[in-house]
Amino acid sequence: MTLVSGENHGFVRSIDPEFLGLQREKLTHIRLYWHDIVGGPHPTAIDVVSPPSKSSPTNFGLVRMFDNALTQGPELSSELVARAQGFYASAAQKELSLLMAQNFAFVQGEFNGSTITLLGRNSVFNKVRELPVIGGSGVFRFARGYAEARTHTFDLTTGDATVEYNIYVLHY
Repeated sequence: MTLVSGENHGFVRSIDPEFLGLQREKLTHIRLYWHDIVGGPHPTAIDVVSPPSKSSPTNFGLVRMFDNALTQGPELSSELVARAQGFYASAAQKELSLLMAQNFAFVQGEFNGSTITLLGRNSVFNKVRELPVIGGSGVFRFARGYAEARTHTFDLTTGDATVEYNIYVLHY
């Protein structure tokens, strides 16, 4: 196969997906539990920008970076499948709604070394929240789809949360 043909195609051209080794697209469902620990001696989420006004009931302006465990079951001691790495920011003034950007980086199993990227709005008091899958790497190259988030547990004292994620992802 010749990568350079000498022809000028401008800066855009169509290519056959098989050229990149892409086969038939498939739909995969993945269920994981996201553990956000903001309290205690070993937090997995830390504030990188404090809200400018302590009087805001939504903490508008807060930005928190995280490296959270993604486990097979709801217990933190359950098998670690991936890490959720990213940030969330309190993006609404009148309700608790977060802008979330995160990579689910798989650390074992058939998806080891691959990532799924989510970016979207998370209105945390809704029973079910939907976030778009905007891409991925490795097995999930060219990924698209969505994730449903449901709060499994939330500790009002510490702010720690466990959230069930059901991800429906189209990939090759």
